[in-house]
Amino acid sequence: MKRILPVIVLSQFFCTSLWFAGNAVMGDIAKQLQLEPSYLAYLTSAVQLGFITGTLVFAILSIADRFSPVRVFFTCALIAAAVNTLACLPGTGASIILVLRYTTGFFLAGIYPVGMKIASDHYPQGLGKALGFLVGALVLGTSFPHLLKSLMAALPWRYVILSTSILSALGGCAMVLLVPDGAERKQGAALSPAAFVKSFGNRQFRAAAFGYFGHMWELYTFWAFVPVILSAYNTRYTKADLNVPLLSFLIIGVGALACTGSGILSQYRGVKNVAVSALAISCACCLVSPLFLFAGSAWVMVGFLLIWSIAVIADSPMFSTLVAQNADAGSKGTALTIVNCIGFAITIVSIQLITALRTVENARYIYTLLAVGPLLGLLALLKRTNS
Repeated sequence: MKRILPVIVLSQFFCTSLWFAGNAVMGDIAKQLQLEPSYLAYLTSAVQLGFITGTLVFAILSIADRFSPVRVFFTCALIAAAVNTLACLPGTGASIILVLRYTTGFFLAGIYPVGMKIASDHYPQGLGKALGFLVGALVLGTSFPHLLKSLMAALPWRYVILSTSILSALGGCAMVLLVPDGAERKQGAALSPAAFVKSFGNRQFRAAAFGYFGHMWELYTFWAFVPVILSAYNTRYTKADLNVPLLSFLIIGVGALACTGSGILSQYRGVKNVAVSALAISCACCLVSPLFLFAGSAWVMVGFLLIWSIAVIADSPMFSTLVAQNADAGSKGTALTIVNCIGFAITIVSIQLITALRTVENARYIYTLLAVGPLLGLLALLKRTNS
């Protein structure tokens, strides 16, 4: 029993390294294929759109509830690794890379939310702490390709892609070999296309889901634009010479500690209280971002981004916990999956909006628009508290 959570966490970390593998090498791909800077938004959105499609299909078919979630995780990890590897084939063009990133995102739908389902089946008590570690693994996995890029700077970009594929395959194998289905697992009796909307009739579930949606408006756009913000700083202050891949890893990766810390803190302050506090702090970071993003001191800006990164993700495991706790036991996997689906659909709108509106002139102010999500999320949670 003691080994189960570490294995789930390690497997999640390995497999989710696929998520931002394309972003980490975007500069090299753009240079090789002579692409416009806007390709970054399309590359990120392709993964998100694939994930949305995957979660929708998985939810409608109740995959995680009707079949062994461990085997679902394993199968999706291997397929995603194989698809990711195809990007390394010679002659692969920009359009094909987008299709491959979309397909990788589709099978990530069988990894991230299914991993949470596996954890919730093993740890019904102290779920906030367990999901804190699990979402922390997602954060570290998301940031890890940036570290690989920094370490492999002298090597072709394909080495980063291949490394993440190998990690995903190892993560899937570790899950299926070392983690059984949890004792709390209740198999869905039959295919129920309407199962994914059933939980939204629960007021507490609905409030938690809306809070999560507000959080997602901010999260992935922040992550996607961290390298952009750092590169823009280098452009404005040519002597800064910031190591963009390494700093991107550190800034995004510090969120793993935030997730672990919020999971532990939730045992003392309560899951909802921690979620509200983190969401309020990240909202404040959005609003004050113009004061720090192009500060004269690079370390002031980096320090601010580290604080923002901690706040922007600390509430994520709390929302997943609230969703899991308030979902019907027989459709918990489906409920987690569809909430993820809607949340990631919101990230596409946010990423594309910031990309479309961002200019050199408004680069200091544009990220204040990310405050809209946390504000609406806070309203949903406070409404729940007061009702």
